[in-house]
Amino acid sequence: MNIGTAEQQRNRAEAALWNKLFLKKLLRYCTTALISLFTIHCFLFTAYAETTIRVLLVDGKNTKLPKKGEKIERFGNAKGEVLLSGLKYSGSIEVWKGENGLYIVNEVPLEDYIKGVVAGEVGNSWDIEALKAQAVVARTYALYQKLHNGKMPYDLTSSVLHQVYRSGNIPENIAKAVNDTRGEILTYEGKPIIAYYHSTSGGMTEDPAEVFGKSYPYLKPVETSCELSPYFMWEKRIPVSEIERASNVTGIKEIMIDDLTVSNRARDFRIITENGEHKIPARELRKSLGWDRLPSTMITNIAKDEDFYIFEGRGYGHGVGMCQWSALAMAKKGMSYRDILSKFYPGTVIELYENR
Repeated sequence: MNIGTAEQQRNRAEAALWNKLFLKKLLRYCTTALISLFTIHCFLFTAYAETTIRVLLVDGKNTKLPKKGEKIERFGNAKGEVLLSGLKYSGSIEVWKGENGLYIVNEVPLEDYIKGVVAGEVGNSWDIEALKAQAVVARTYALYQKLHNGKMPYDLTSSVLHQVYRSGNIPENIAKAVNDTRGEILTYEGKPIIAYYHSTSGGMTEDPAEVFGKSYPYLKPVETSCELSPYFMWEKRIPVSEIERASNVTGIKEIMIDDLTVSNRARDFRIITENGEHKIPARELRKSLGWDRLPSTMITNIAKDEDFYIFEGRGYGHGVGMCQWSALAMAKKGMSYRDILSKFYPGTVIELYENR
């Protein structure tokens, strides 16, 4: 066998050594690159992991919430679907056991949740700019609640106690409105605002201090145009017996408005009976009667007809913040969602929430 000269053997040995060193360097480089790529991938996944919202699923007619101080513990959890009041909810489902029963919490990605809120709060035939305004307000409200929910196992409920959430198929225009405003929230001095809103103002929005006991620099009464709403003007006939049960006052002879808020809503009712007078906060009587029975506290007239009281009024809801039907009217006039939001929340700025 020809093995060549000593110099040739030495050259071959050096070449083999260089090849070995090269392969080691190449392997080290590839390993480092793979680790770096994996690190970058993990960083991106962590940085852009989608914010979620935890929703307590409740039946709108029989709302059951954990009482203050009630001890509750997680009973079980699963990925899947749950059917409640004819509506199907999917995602992460948790069952919590309390002293007075079970509570179901649905954890969903924020943007999916916002699509469900817009679908639950307004009509899918509404103008796109009104839908965008609703999406930004709903997203802001949800994030505010998430940041201030304390130790509760949920951020908000699926009912009018917070904002209506409906899962399931989402109409294309609602999905577009949410996607076009993805991540946008209203802030004041760099923080998400408490973006209250309601159905129909009746002509003027309310001072939050009258309803929630606190004022905010970005929530002031403003004049509105909400004639499109079916609740712009309304009339309700309510039996005297029903009012007596709701007010816990018997022998009612007369009901009148005792005083008004700055937006001309009833602040208190004065109820006259055979034995004297009673002063009842208007919002408390409305809550006791039911939101639909007395749509708002903007009462324009009260009359008695035998065993009934006839309430005439305007608007639907507490009246604070954005009026949804006014937003629709503004959108129909060609105003953008940014213009709509600036009217109802003056001094606020639209920013991206960036996983707050």
